[in-house]
Amino acid sequence: MTKFCKPFSLLLLFFISHTLTAQVSKHVQFSFSGNRDEKGAYISVKAKIADKVRLFSAKKKSADDVFISLVEFDSASKKYVKDSLVEIGDLKTAMNPDAGQEVKYFSDSVEWRQRLNISQNDSVKIKGTVTWLAGVNDEFPTGDETFSVKIKAVEATPTAAATASDEGSLWSTFLLCLATGLLAVLTPCVFPLVPVTVSFFLKRSKSRGEGLRNATFYSLSIILIYTIPTLVLTLLFGGNALYNISTHPVTNLLFFAIFILFAISFFGAFDISLPNSWANKADEKAGKGGLVGIFFMALTLVIVSFSCTGPIVGTLLGKTATAGVTMAPVMGMLGFGIGLALPFSLFAYFPSMLKTLPKSGGWLNTVKVTFGFIELALAMKFLSNVDLAYHWRLLDREIFLVIWIVIFTLQGMYLLGKLKFSHDGDLPFITVPRLFFAIATFSFALYLFPGLWGAPLKGIGGWLPHTSTQDFNLQDIKYQLEELKASGVTSGSSKNVAPPAKKYIDKLHTPFRLPGYFDLDEGMAAAKILNKPVMLDFTGHSCANCRKMEAEVWADPEVLRRIKEDFVLVSLYVDESTELPDSEQYTNQAGEKIITVGDKNKDYEITKFGFNAQPLYMFLDLNGNPLSDVKYGYDSNVKKFIDHLETVKKKFEGK
Repeated sequence: MTKFCKPFSLLLLFFISHTLTAQVSKHVQFSFSGNRDEKGAYISVKAKIADKVRLFSAKKKSADDVFISLVEFDSASKKYVKDSLVEIGDLKTAMNPDAGQEVKYFSDSVEWRQRLNISQNDSVKIKGTVTWLAGVNDEFPTGDETFSVKIKAVEATPTAAATASDEGSLWSTFLLCLATGLLAVLTPCVFPLVPVTVSFFLKRSKSRGEGLRNATFYSLSIILIYTIPTLVLTLLFGGNALYNISTHPVTNLLFFAIFILFAISFFGAFDISLPNSWANKADEKAGKGGLVGIFFMALTLVIVSFSCTGPIVGTLLGKTATAGVTMAPVMGMLGFGIGLALPFSLFAYFPSMLKTLPKSGGWLNTVKVTFGFIELALAMKFLSNVDLAYHWRLLDREIFLVIWIVIFTLQGMYLLGKLKFSHDGDLPFITVPRLFFAIATFSFALYLFPGLWGAPLKGIGGWLPHTSTQDFNLQDIKYQLEELKASGVTSGSSKNVAPPAKKYIDKLHTPFRLPGYFDLDEGMAAAKILNKPVMLDFTGHSCANCRKMEAEVWADPEVLRRIKEDFVLVSLYVDESTELPDSEQYTNQAGEKIITVGDKNKDYEITKFGFNAQPLYMFLDLNGNPLSDVKYGYDSNVKKFIDHLETVKKKFEGK
């Protein structure tokens, strides 16, 4: 009889407790969310428990347990549930004299986590009910809380790489090109046309409203002329096609030649312009009036100003196309067009501001020549990309720095009037803005000097050749001494030692003398010997963000130590021009012939991880499976990178 009464009384107690559900908000408050982490998807149920209230555990110890809460899923969601429920909180135990058994409860808060078997590419809605049971003195309030949460696909939320290269890159690209467009207004080809064009619209229009409308449409036309062609090219050939073209050594060599030509033009040797017939035809159409005429007026401006804006546009397109983001060139041209067009509308709306504009004069030529020096420096950067890809060793890091130091020193001398070109007038005195620009230029040249001895120059690390190309590098000597010290300490160690890299070591190098490999198979073999996870470093000779990541993040002592001790580094260059042996060449799924080392590495990055941007840091276990779904790209946050390394390491150790 006792055996029958005991469970019956407990069930009766449980039934009576349902009458107290009106006090739900008084006892427990719930919140629900669907999340993902390194281990996959999970649903989180968080409970905030009122004072003097005990919320019973949701983990059943035996079949006789009655004082428990329940987390249940509907029939459609049950198929995703994997593993057992996890409770996160301060679990307490007590003996219940009425039940004659030990009960488990939480008194402040608790989080219940349920792991779900949901692919990173799937977005799933999970539904269920939490039936909770609490204890308050001799009462047992209970209630039901239904939930419906969505587990989003990985693509729907920005990963670390996306944060570094998608939204952030698009926004920064837009702002950079917007500022460049505003700066282009100050060129001799555009600046004199601003007051003339604005006055034309205001005086020729029948009313002020019509004049404002015409000026606005004129500005909009300029924006469309720069943006639409870039958008069409992107849609026709795809962002990856523009990316591949812009990073190819032949393209970089062509950019070098074009920028040298434009720099000489900016210095006044000759003018580069589109055919006069184009401008004449556009000007004829502009004379017809109406919105069509205004559009062709804008087209005439674009054509006439090409000698000044052409090299700027070319530079921006070359840099934005290498960002690894499909729409970056489009956003770049949109920003440039808005920057160039904005003054025309601005002065039309506020014509009194025209009086504040400085008069055209010699300062415009100074701006043009200054652009010439900048174009010359950029030309060296494109030549450096080719030099690195083909291993010519013509522009090693110290030679590159010397050339830049000379260029910016000469620019500073020009701004001070100590260097003059044939079309420059006399400079009786130095204006204050010119003086400050000269100070900035000389300061930048002096900033470059320590780089000749190996200083990382973090501010411009992404623009410089790889530190491994520098013959005399004090930083390198420091790491050599550390290697000698470490070898002395570990010489008697009995740990497994992986064979050194053999492939491509005569051409490729890791930063900071880190031990590493440049072939995936070699790296995987070493990882199995050392029993360490593999760190894949998808990089490139012309990858500016790769160099920035190395200078800003990898150079940190804690990061270096972790990479060296906890991982097997495999650096995969996606633009390496070395040809593969005939036996290793193949045709990929897209029907493309994979001939070079760079082709192979890039194809592996795309097919394995669905990504085509650098840098990309992925981590593999000893079977070649990813240890993390996070596509980690450029991010200058050192702590964030260290945390990611620690997370991946723990996941590897837990396998």
